[in-house]
Amino acid sequence: MASRAETPAEVLALSEAGATLGRVSASPDYLGPELDERTRGILEFERSWWQQGGSKERRIRERFDLSPTRYHQLLIRAIELPEALAYDPMLVRRLRRLRDSRRRTRVARRLGLPS
Repeated sequence: MASRAETPAEVLALSEAGATLGRVSASPDYLGPELDERTRGILEFERSWWQQGGSKERRIRERFDLSPTRYHQLLIRAIELPEALAYDPMLVRRLRRLRDSRRRTRVARRLGLPS
């Protein structure tokens, strides 16, 4: 069924009327598609690798048989997935903040601005 775009006033009116839960499928049991096993593994590793000690790069190679560069590429893709946010919101938000902070620092450095 095609739906038309609502204006902000209509969205607000619907949410005040309690109609948004039914319209956007926000029931607690709906989480959308699940993450694949490798993405879940990457998020679980990122949550706890530091507790085991040792080199992160070595642990990445042992556990995933990936180079650290490829691992970080997959991690950056993973934290953009809505399913990852649903799976572990605190971790994903923290990783997004770190990524954004590092990005701002790099851009400031390139532009010669104080970071």
